[in-house]
Amino acid sequence: MSVPSASEQIDARIASLGDWRAPRLSRLRELIHQAEPQVQEEVKWRGVPVWSHAGILCTGESYKDKLKLTFAKGARLEDPTGLFNASLDGGTRRAIDLFEHDRLDETAFIALVRAAVALNLGKG
Repeated sequence: MSVPSASEQIDARIASLGDWRAPRLSRLRELIHQAEPQVQEEVKWRGVPVWSHAGILCTGESYKDKLKLTFAKGARLEDPTGLFNASLDGGTRRAIDLFEHDRLDETAFIALVRAAVALNLGKG
């Protein structure tokens, strides 16, 4: 029996959510791939989707009432539109908590992912 790929595991994780979080996490995943077509998908820490390019960009955790996108080096990223709304006191990471009816500025999110890629590549 073959082990499912990371992308297949993320597909299964998204499908298992069964509520508003599934299409939302799927859309966030699309935006990450749009921002960086060469992004690599991984699954770590008991099933958490992880997107990487020259290092971890962000994780996509799901909780009962929210999705949390944690940017590994978020404290070093410019966030002019204020997407980061969680883990603001940490020295390294920053996160975006999204609840069911929260709106997300997709253009700003794509820019944030691209900035994370640039930082990982030493260009940020």
